[in-house]
Amino acid sequence: MTTPRFLGIHARPGKLLGWALAALPFLLALGLYLWASDIRHRDNPNDKLLPTPAQMVDAAGRMAFEQDRRTGTYPMARDTISSLKRLLTGVALAASAGLLLGLNMGLFPGMGATLSPFVTFLSMIPPLAILPILFISFGVDELAKVMLIFIGLFPLIARDMQLAVRKLPGEQITKALTLGASQLELAYRIVLPQILPRLIETVRLSLGAAWLFLIAAEAIAADDGLGYRIFLVRRYLAMDIILPYVLWITLIGYLMDLALRYSLQWAFPWYGGNDDE
Repeated sequence: MTTPRFLGIHARPGKLLGWALAALPFLLALGLYLWASDIRHRDNPNDKLLPTPAQMVDAAGRMAFEQDRRTGTYPMARDTISSLKRLLTGVALAASAGLLLGLNMGLFPGMGATLSPFVTFLSMIPPLAILPILFISFGVDELAKVMLIFIGLFPLIARDMQLAVRKLPGEQITKALTLGASQLELAYRIVLPQILPRLIETVRLSLGAAWLFLIAAEAIAADDGLGYRIFLVRRYLAMDIILPYVLWITLIGYLMDLALRYSLQWAFPWYGGNDDE
């Protein structure tokens, strides 16, 4: 069987072909959905499982542009702002703490021997399993939701930063110390700038998990947020609202990933991982 030329090992699709190949799976998925939705609505015009695009646009328009009579706010805007505050706070805290701890565990053997096993143990705890404990300990307000994201991401980021430090050439560290650098200067002026690009990549890879933790927390105890809204309307089988919300979350996540990728290319053009898509 002959492999198409543009799919071969050494293939380098041109820009136009690259865009076409990237769009193909989306078009196939859209076509399959429209076909299935049409079949269900021909059998039952009131079907709620696979709403038509017109129904989803109408429902999304109501959520985005019609004020809630009870709160006087626009539901989709309010949900988005609330979720992003929780998500960004949790991710920022986890990234900062994970960077600091991972840097020191990787650079100082004593600290690594002391804390690495404990951090590894923490990373094995399923964050969703301790969600009830977090709500009991921190209440059902914002802190518990942020803490779930933090606990879910922090150990993984710390371990990845530790590995990134250990991959640095040992000769570089020896030369810096020989030339008179103090241990703090070595850590924060020489090692830290070299692992910051890896931190951005790690955060990119962790965004999906962060969204998962956020949606789970909002579904259980919240009065606003994207996850709260999805689980609120599920009791009415309102798929015309659920699907646009899921697509909206996906779009926000994609734009966050894109922003991190371009910031990585802009701030660290020397970093070898910039070719990763």
